[in-house]
Amino acid sequence: MEEICWANTDNFEESEFVVIGIPDESQSHALRKGTEEAPDKIRQISNIRDSFERNGKISLGRPFQGSEKKVHDMGNIHRDQIENIYGKISESSKIPISIGGDHSITRQIINTMGKKYEKISLVYFDAHPDFVSSTTNYYGSVVNDVLSNIEIESSVQIGIRTPEQEELDNIKKWNLEIITPFDIHEQGIKKVANSIRNKLGDKVYVSFDMDCVDPSYAPGVSVPVPMGLNSTDAVFLLKEIAKKGIIGMDIMEVCPSFDVKDRTSHLASRIISEVLYSSGEA
Repeated sequence: MEEICWANTDNFEESEFVVIGIPDESQSHALRKGTEEAPDKIRQISNIRDSFERNGKISLGRPFQGSEKKVHDMGNIHRDQIENIYGKISESSKIPISIGGDHSITRQIINTMGKKYEKISLVYFDAHPDFVSSTTNYYGSVVNDVLSNIEIESSVQIGIRTPEQEELDNIKKWNLEIITPFDIHEQGIKKVANSIRNKLGDKVYVSFDMDCVDPSYAPGVSVPVPMGLNSTDAVFLLKEIAKKGIIGMDIMEVCPSFDVKDRTSHLASRIISEVLYSSGEA
């Protein structure tokens, strides 16, 4: 297995960021299958498209090379290893960058990290609210399943555009802030970014379902929905959030078998690089 090209140390102990692949889609109900292929595909594409050989040396496709930030790629783990491994990462005060897999994996990550960080500000990028409560422990109930470990008042969902009525009821019940692509179009990206940053607490976790991005930019996802974020706006918001500092991030629901010329996997790789480069730079 290839390491992601942004990794620059084999030493877990010296790393600040840890990349972990979780190739599991066992709790997905999507008609499209194949998210378990995403961790390895994203790594592969990162090395093909985001790194270059010049005079026998490898350089990266952005100024992350030479950064003092240390990134370790731990490889892939099984879902049943999450509690043990993320507990270790949290206790070591390292920042996990997780690659799924279906979005239900986020539930296990947050509920494990919540044992150390208690109330977390959750930034949830998705076309869907994933706020079903009548059925739990699957990819459509993630937000409901982590309620005990997040602070609703300092959390936000971004990119939402296809909620079920039950989810709308739960959003209203819990007073969860929603930012739609239309809100960004109307208010402007800088105003939205400032509003999000002012809302967040000190312990910020970002969960990024690639279907928050419009299918014209990210066609290779499990449940594509039209009228999503453009890729530049999505990454701009991520960079602004990362500047404030994060305790972890995941990228979920890339479905390589439905991608077009690996565009979605490449975007996922670039998202990781931008978050790494921007994190804590405010």
